[in-house]
Amino acid sequence: MTPALRFLLNGQPITLAEVGASDTLLDFLRIDRRLTGTKEGCAEGDCGACTVLVGRLADDGLVYEPVNACIRFLASCHGCHVVTVEHLRGPGGGLHPIQAAMVEHHGSQCGFCTPGIVMALYALWMANPDASVTDIEIALQGNICRCTGYEPIVKAALAAGRAGGQAADALAVERELVAAKLRAMRGERVELCRGGERAIIPADVDDLAALLEAEPKATIIAGATDVGLWVTKFMRDISPAVFIGHLMKSRRVEGGEIRLGAGVTYSEAAPLIRDHIPAAYDYWLRIGGWQVRNMGTIGANIANGSPIGDTPPLLIALGARIVLRRGTARREVPLDAFFIEYGRQDRASGEFVEEVIIPTRPDARVAAYKVSKRRDSDITAVAAGFCLTVESGTIAEARVCFGGTAGVPKRATGAEAALTGQPFARDTFEAAARAVADDFRPLTDMRASAEYRSAVAANLFRRFWLEQSEPGLPVRLTQAVGA
Repeated sequence: MTPALRFLLNGQPITLAEVGASDTLLDFLRIDRRLTGTKEGCAEGDCGACTVLVGRLADDGLVYEPVNACIRFLASCHGCHVVTVEHLRGPGGGLHPIQAAMVEHHGSQCGFCTPGIVMALYALWMANPDASVTDIEIALQGNICRCTGYEPIVKAALAAGRAGGQAADALAVERELVAAKLRAMRGERVELCRGGERAIIPADVDDLAALLEAEPKATIIAGATDVGLWVTKFMRDISPAVFIGHLMKSRRVEGGEIRLGAGVTYSEAAPLIRDHIPAAYDYWLRIGGWQVRNMGTIGANIANGSPIGDTPPLLIALGARIVLRRGTARREVPLDAFFIEYGRQDRASGEFVEEVIIPTRPDARVAAYKVSKRRDSDITAVAAGFCLTVESGTIAEARVCFGGTAGVPKRATGAEAALTGQPFARDTFEAAARAVADDFRPLTDMRASAEYRSAVAANLFRRFWLEQSEPGLPVRLTQAVGA
């Protein structure tokens, strides 16, 4: 065990002996290090003004991703390389190609959001030199700019891609050296303290299991896309906090199922969704913005138990299961049985989600829908997952799950009954649209009224029918995303 947090900041080693559970990366950068290019806009991971890159070791080497520093806890940066806008440089120490293109194409007006936009485009420029307009728009989902209208920013991103230079970029040149330094920082449990707050970073999953048996009331933090707001908005005490974002990263496909470690992020899972459940890929890209998808994990989205979590409606419709672990004991639970009531799940003290198992269902008709006030980087008002098996024109099996319409993600059992055994026809889906009214009693809140949610739930059955019966019918706006 070690009592020090170790990471790299703009290539330089940082060692901190005193770190609190609630200390954010943004505050460390701005207050402690005076790296003020990273801005605080919303303090909830929504606007992107605080975007920095975090390089972390993955199975395929060192990966740099844009993240929200405002809700990223400092302790979660152990063994990582944090890169801020101050580290960017071009040939000879001048402007980086992204910065130069932003100047040339007038991509900045008031300038407040500009550093965050530059960092998001920097990550895209490194990973995808030939990015299309659609790729750029997706990369900018988590960056809000109220001045430019985005057109000059997109032009700047295209121009930077044409300018090239990725192979000579500092993060590419230094990649192997940085990776070696990061490997040397890992291996032991880290326990930190400041002002009575405790932050713990387990060495591995077995260490996590032992730790939670001893500290069953600890706050488990994976991506912090929700817990971060507990601190920045509600000033909640999260100590002792156990940081697990570096654990449970396994990904594999076997026996027609995707098996994901609970620590797999939305971005890490995206290629598997694209390749094995393509009908849900567009939905997957609407989970937060790029920064949120790089931080948030599927296991935590489930364990958090929110009725508006984005992954459970789709995963329940597909018949997903989860593996729960306490100590060395494991048990498998159908995901729809995990959610009991609002704020309550089938999870014992000291137990945690270790793995998520998702049937790919290539034989079924699958769809996933998200309805929100804003298309990108917004919280769901209503989400739905559909998975229907049709045999000889008859619906043999129907699994439909909604989020945002009850205290937990919940199957529409009445509507499922109205579909099962019936012909795959318009009248059948009209009957299901009527039946779903008895499945839920939605609440009215700031995102939508109960009446709106009920109407949306019914209309999604009609939408599913239109999409499945006439695949060429333009009833849905999709993004033609490249690989």
